[in-house]
Amino acid sequence: MRLLSEHYDELVKIRHYIHEHPELSGQEFKTTQFLTDYLQDLDITVLATGLKTGLVAQIGSGQPVIALRADIDALPIIENTGLAFASKYAGVMHACGHDLHQTSLLGAAKLLKQREAEIQGTIKLIFQQAEETHVGANEVLETGVLSDVQAIIGFHNMPDLPVGQIGLRSKGIMAAVDQFYVTVNGTGSHAAYPNQGVDSILATSSIITSLQQLVSRNIDPQHAVVVSVTHVDAGNTWNVLPDKAIFEGTIRTFAPEDRILAKKRFYEVVENVAAAHGVSVTIDWIFGSNVTYNDPELSAFMFDDMQNWHEDVVVPAPSNAGEDFASYQEQIPGVFAFIGSNGPGSPGLHFSDMVVKDETIPTAVAYYVENAFSLLKKLGNEK
Repeated sequence: MRLLSEHYDELVKIRHYIHEHPELSGQEFKTTQFLTDYLQDLDITVLATGLKTGLVAQIGSGQPVIALRADIDALPIIENTGLAFASKYAGVMHACGHDLHQTSLLGAAKLLKQREAEIQGTIKLIFQQAEETHVGANEVLETGVLSDVQAIIGFHNMPDLPVGQIGLRSKGIMAAVDQFYVTVNGTGSHAAYPNQGVDSILATSSIITSLQQLVSRNIDPQHAVVVSVTHVDAGNTWNVLPDKAIFEGTIRTFAPEDRILAKKRFYEVVENVAAAHGVSVTIDWIFGSNVTYNDPELSAFMFDDMQNWHEDVVVPAPSNAGEDFASYQEQIPGVFAFIGSNGPGSPGLHFSDMVVKDETIPTAVAYYVENAFSLLKKLGNEK
């Protein structure tokens, strides 16, 4: 592909700029303006959507219609990579590689625009906001701008896969995501007289310990389910038992029946253990993304086709991480792949020292461009 000789250096500079200027979910205003300006300079149409951040652009016209998607938001993480192009914004970092994703879609946009005369159909380019908060995909869908799309593709970089390796599996490739936030209400007292209160910390500890049995004693051992408590907070000083404690975390599942069962047992464990300790609890449950479920027919087609132009295509293990690309797949046949961005043993997604290698860009651009032409041809032949 001509990318390496003609556009690679430019895209590296773009990626470094975006990495230096990350913006949190729903706040991607400068990022959106940068993307808009770049696309308009290429004479690519940016569609009116009414979105506050993020954008959808279009190349080509007529049927069939496909979409290519990249996410653009960053995370509230203090960067610890030591890169020369590290984040300029304290406490905000592209620790999930969305800088690579959007740069690659920009590179694909440039190549596709150059070859617009060859495009038999329409390609919509989605630069999606707020993926990390699970709302961006639904916001895009609610605009109606994708109502005519017949197939959609996306990818996520994977730091633990070798640079340039493409991983694609049929059906579930990333997990469903649920969040929980639990408030445990006891009665405070002097630490020297715990009998005069109801210990919210002891109750919380017992609840968390009991939750670790949820998977091992309720879920089919052949199924992948994760329960993680990630944040606990209670008390303000050393000699007072606090009135309340909180804990929060996440549950990851792949099978719908496991998702239902995990929530049911979570409530039962929390409420019953709380009752045994004489405390009351409030549970806030937040449904996140569903399973990122790859259309079997499209997955098989793309897997076979990609081997014609790329030498390293594999079937990867599914990831327990989540992706709101799943929301598109609930309405549009879609395929989501992994692209290796560093190598085995590298810091993973959402780590403060995660590094995505620039050498990933050519494969990521080719993934968009080659699959766009292949899908348009496939869908056109099915008319």
